[in-house]
Amino acid sequence: MVRKIITFDQHSSVPKYRQIINSIYSAIDRKILKKGDKIPSINQICSDFNLSRDTVMVAFNELKAKGIIISQPGKGYYISSTDVMQEEKVFLLFDELNSFKEDLYNSFLKSLNNRAVVDIFFHHFNYNVFKNLILDSIGNYTSYVVMPATFDNTSHLVNKLPKERVYILDRLKADLQEYPVIYQDFENDLYDALSEGIKKIKNYNKVVLVNPGGKEPEEREVGFKRFCVENNFAYTITKTLQSIEVEKGVVYIVISDRDLVQLVKIANEKNLQLGKNIGIISLNDTMLKEVVEGGITIISTDFKKMGVTLAEFVLSKEKQKLRNPAALILRSSL
Repeated sequence: MVRKIITFDQHSSVPKYRQIINSIYSAIDRKILKKGDKIPSINQICSDFNLSRDTVMVAFNELKAKGIIISQPGKGYYISSTDVMQEEKVFLLFDELNSFKEDLYNSFLKSLNNRAVVDIFFHHFNYNVFKNLILDSIGNYTSYVVMPATFDNTSHLVNKLPKERVYILDRLKADLQEYPVIYQDFENDLYDALSEGIKKIKNYNKVVLVNPGGKEPEEREVGFKRFCVENNFAYTITKTLQSIEVEKGVVYIVISDRDLVQLVKIANEKNLQLGKNIGIISLNDTMLKEVVEGGITIISTDFKKMGVTLAEFVLSKEKQKLRNPAALILRSSL
């Protein structure tokens, strides 16, 4: 009975757990399995095909999450739905919602093309919230997208999720190397973008990075210093605008949009013309930055592209590690 329902192609590149799932789907399509029918047990499948219990459990957990099977304690697993075209159900954990994360989210939804239901959550850089959201999600979704942000050493939590269905977003984490990830390379994104704009930057005497720290990645400072040292630029790194004098002949790279607004106000008060007397580069693009003061030059990862790639990962079960593209967009502020 087991081999009538479960089939394997030993030469296939399809993972064994996925072949179990596909076998159940096929048996439903062929009317071998109907709603209420009992399916082979985990022990039977392990024994007949010499598989590990973990492999079979991954398949059964996904079938349970999709509502295809249910377990009855002491009796086994039964078909609860024959709707094998049921949608993916995605757990999406962001750090926070802002305009560019909204672009990512909307791009992700559009690229899924109604083939998945997405529940979005935010941890707001609060570790306890992060932990509780992950623990509460276990077994309730077919895919899990996690944005660890500033948190390191989270593998003891993430490892509780079905390993084959976890995707890490935005940052490379040393303890999460086993998972597929779409990431920003914060050091090289900044270094490469500044190198691309070096002819413009050479019109100024100095480069200042205004980096508030905290939730911001430290790698940006590394890329900034490397660019300035290699190209013999005088430079300063400061946490706040209040600790420096805004002056002529300087390019200011601002991470925070709050600092961007404050810098534009100070420049106007001092009659410093953006793109001539001083230069401004902002991080992460928004529609407002296209028009403020004739346009603010930005360095930004492509959040819409990140959403498209994430949808491809989820729908096709990709297992890659991909650096998301970033670019310098020149406008009149530089």
